[in-house]
Amino acid sequence: MGGTRADKEQYFVKLRELLDTYSSIFIVNVDNVGSNQMHQIRVALRGKGVVLMGKNTMVRRALRSILSELPQFERLLPHVRGNIGFVFTNDDLKEIRTIITANKVAAPARAGALATVDVIVPGGNTGMEPGKTSFFQALRIPTKIARGTIEIVGDVQVVTAGTRVGSSEATLLNMLNISPFTYGMQVVQIFDNGNVFSSDVLDIDEQVLIDRFLSGIKTVASISLALKYPTIVSVSHLLVAAYKNVLAVSIATDYTFEGAEKVKEYLANPEAFAAAAPVAEVAAPAAAEEEKEEKAEEKEESDEDMGFGLFD
Repeated sequence: MGGTRADKEQYFVKLRELLDTYSSIFIVNVDNVGSNQMHQIRVALRGKGVVLMGKNTMVRRALRSILSELPQFERLLPHVRGNIGFVFTNDDLKEIRTIITANKVAAPARAGALATVDVIVPGGNTGMEPGKTSFFQALRIPTKIARGTIEIVGDVQVVTAGTRVGSSEATLLNMLNISPFTYGMQVVQIFDNGNVFSSDVLDIDEQVLIDRFLSGIKTVASISLALKYPTIVSVSHLLVAAYKNVLAVSIATDYTFEGAEKVKEYLANPEAFAAAAPVAEVAAPAAAEEEKEEKAEEKEESDEDMGFGLFD
């Protein structure tokens, strides 16, 4: 009994040290993850993260013991259910998630297991003797006998993701040497600096975040301008509008300032600006035409040279 209490106290201390050291926590599901696979994941995370497992009751008790000092970790409690563990890190979340989920092992279908993906039996020759046709008939898989063996007529889905694997399906898949499932750590939730969110958030591209942020700024600016209520995002628009008003007053009156002089000059003598603008456009085609003529002359001279006979 004393050893158990000592183990619990040691676990409490270990959890507290990790919470103080690391800012991010992956809550991971470890269903069907073996000890060897767990060891490989720990090795892959060495220097980047720490894996901590424990019974849910002990984890909840350890978390509740520190809530008076660190109330933000109360958000972890609702997710401490099932076969879960913690991965602590200060590194890039995307990189750590990749390491966690990369280690997978193939597993055969077992009766009663929850299917994680749709399982499809491919069409073709199975190499099985005709006496085992009953397995296919029980699952309504169309077959035919070809060269003394059973041949599946076409691809057939025998298990749907999210459902339990039946005994007939499991037996058939094992007979066909099909291991349809892969098992490994699965990220349930991520705790980062006091916020808890799904790992799907990490798949959002940075450009998407920037676009949404800019869209929000535009919306705030539009509302501010409509209400004539100045905000940081609408100040630039207000200054531009005010400058346009001052410029309009300057044009309509004798009042002038440096920024308005150019506009007034253009309005007073637009022909001068219109005459100056096309010069470059006219000069460019003329130069191109002259260059084309020179190339044509060179070509003619070259053709004339080629007109002489070999013995002339």
